[in-house]
Amino acid sequence: MSYFDGFVIAVPTANKQQFIDHATQFNPVFIEFGALRVVENWGDDVPDGKVTDFRGAVKATADETVVFSFVEWPDKATRDAGMKKMMEDPRMDPSNPDNPPMPFDGKRMIFGGFDNVFDLS
Repeated sequence: MSYFDGFVIAVPTANKQQFIDHATQFNPVFIEFGALRVVENWGDDVPDGKVTDFRGAVKATADETVVFSFVEWPDKATRDAGMKKMMEDPRMDPSNPDNPPMPFDGKRMIFGGFDNVFDLS
């Protein structure tokens, strides 16, 4: 079964095209380093919860949209090796002046790695 990295971020709604451009430029690096697919999802029906919710988790403001993303890897070993390569790759370094700035506040991103236990197609 696959291994997944999941991400939730708040993106200024006005930056939607910038976000798509950013994903178009950087997400192929995941594939280059072994990911099977990368999926970006722009929030459409993200309700406020009574106890917690996606918006609260990333401290999204009224002018931001929640984005849910995931990267599918064939297994954890491929993910670990691929993520190590990504962290060392200058194309992924936000301090590199040749790279465009992230169109969202990366400090409010929540993320984690997930072992797949069930998959119904």
